[in-house]
Amino acid sequence: MKRKGNILLSKKALSEKALIEKAQSGDKKSLEVLLYDNYKIVYGYLLKLTMNEEITKDITQEVMVKAILNIKKFKGNSKFSTWLISIASNIYKDMLKKDKKVSRVDIEKTLIKNTQSLEDDIINKDTVKRIGEVLLKLPEEKRMVFILKNHFNYSYKEISKILKCPIGTVRSRLHYCIKKIRDFI
Repeated sequence: MKRKGNILLSKKALSEKALIEKAQSGDKKSLEVLLYDNYKIVYGYLLKLTMNEEITKDITQEVMVKAILNIKKFKGNSKFSTWLISIASNIYKDMLKKDKKVSRVDIEKTLIKNTQSLEDDIINKDTVKRIGEVLLKLPEEKRMVFILKNHFNYSYKEISKILKCPIGTVRSRLHYCIKKIRDFI
């Protein structure tokens, strides 16, 4: 680890920072590495949010294209993955405004792939289905907060930046989600 002022920076943080600088200077390989390293994060976030594999693939591809086109606009005030999640959230919100009838594919088919036995498969499908039902009942803006906090461990401040809302609103939305999930269970 290297010290920058009073802040310790890990090798990964340094390598991401170096990759970003190279990518912003036109190095296509560095940009490719950044996008590859963060693809699963964006895809996982969107899959939990949309509950639809086809929509997830489309939005993820659009996020990657926007990142490529706008890499020079990335300021480095947050992690690269946070920037990508912010782009994904905005694209998803725009999509909802255009098409209120977003269809959802059976998420169990997407999430259950590597089960060891029939019993595990049945238990996993039931669990995923119940979680999916609870999440689908939550309003989109509240579901985004819940997913970012509980599945990706973003801080309130990071979620606030991603969704462009005050920290108090983030806390309120998360509290609402937890209450609804408790009521359902």
